[in-house]
Amino acid sequence: MSNNILDNLVDSVKKEAPQKKEEAKKSLIPEDNSVMGKLLQAANVDFPEIGDVLDGVVIDISPHSVLLDLGSFGTGIVYGKDTRDGLRGNTKLKLGDQVHATLTNLENEDGYIELSIREASYEKAWEDLESKKDNEEAVDTRVLDANKGGLMVEINGIGGFLPVSQLASEHYPRVEDGNKNKILEKLKRLVGQTLLVKIIDTYRDEEKLIVSEKAAMSEKEQVMISRLKEGDTIEGEVSGVVDFGAFVKFLPAGVKEGDDSIDGDKLEGLVHISELAWQLIDNPREIIKVGDKIKAKIIGIDEARISLSIRALAQDPWKEAQNKYEAGKVYTGKVDKINHFGAFVYLDANIHGLAHVSEFSEMYPGKKMEEMMEAGKEYNWKVLSIEPKDHRMGLVLVDDSLGAEVKEGKKSAKKEKSEKTEKKATKKVAKKETVKKESSSAKATADEKKVSFVN
Repeated sequence: MSNNILDNLVDSVKKEAPQKKEEAKKSLIPEDNSVMGKLLQAANVDFPEIGDVLDGVVIDISPHSVLLDLGSFGTGIVYGKDTRDGLRGNTKLKLGDQVHATLTNLENEDGYIELSIREASYEKAWEDLESKKDNEEAVDTRVLDANKGGLMVEINGIGGFLPVSQLASEHYPRVEDGNKNKILEKLKRLVGQTLLVKIIDTYRDEEKLIVSEKAAMSEKEQVMISRLKEGDTIEGEVSGVVDFGAFVKFLPAGVKEGDDSIDGDKLEGLVHISELAWQLIDNPREIIKVGDKIKAKIIGIDEARISLSIRALAQDPWKEAQNKYEAGKVYTGKVDKINHFGAFVYLDANIHGLAHVSEFSEMYPGKKMEEMMEAGKEYNWKVLSIEPKDHRMGLVLVDDSLGAEVKEGKKSAKKEKSEKTEKKATKKVAKKETVKKESSSAKATADEKKVSFVN
């Protein structure tokens, strides 16, 4: 068969398909000449097909089936498990309920249109979830279970997942050492609770639903955050301490617990480890703990992230540093810690400086910092530079016990250098004398040859 003939045949089938479909639908109408038959044919009724979703009203319920009034299409029947859990969310059917049902058989052996509520309910449930996602609608969901990654929830009878990262700050499991078992223990406490969430991802084909409590809370938080501004001072309670700082819960100024306008929910901000105090801090837990009542200054607002500072409310000790310390003078200071680029030294409770390894090596050639100092001990330090505005101070160790040794070492090095220079100069002079003698000798020989030639 040629390609042209095949193409014409395909086009012909496509053109006839709609007409045959209509004829098939009309064939379901009794072909009689009765008044009712003629009325049905004249009405051009659009009969349903298998897979269509129909609306029906429950007119009878028995242990194994449910009858639905389908209006002009007659009576439909739902069998089996659909009669018990066809409606998602554990809802039971009752007389008079209006339901959606998927047509599975146009006419069974009992003459009924056979339907499935469960299948229709499933599709409607996903359509509703997708609509809520598109409209960014917040919904309530019940927590069914928990694992180390988050919470299992259910909406419209469809299981979903709420990742730990999408929990609101109120429910976020802060565990100091990051122990997964401790995180799971805190998440388990949420099982059975109802949370307000937003749907952030739907994958109907894969039957995956992802929700976020954080997204649902953001609108309420934005109302509260709008009352804040940088520079405000807040009073709050430390809600968590981690390696990089402390979390603080607080209410905006003028808002009280239980305020109906915003439900009295608290905001939460972070005090970074560098903003806890003016001194250097290695472990925040050494100076602050959960439950502490503190005051802090708002130093940054980025959408829902609030940055706080405790040290900003304390007087900057560096403002007086230039009056207390002077470059070129020696002061006593305690070594806080030593690392590969130098030692951090406190001259008082708040002022610290850096004794850089390069300065140390120049002052004490061949020596290592760890050999001459220990963290937690006091030594004498010479201030090389001081920059209060930038909170910087340069120091170098002054060790009197090694002074003679260092001086002797420098003296020896100087003498050795001098001797090398002297030897080099002597060699240079000797070389010049040799060249001069060789030149004179060559000239004398030339003169002798010249006289001999004349004679």
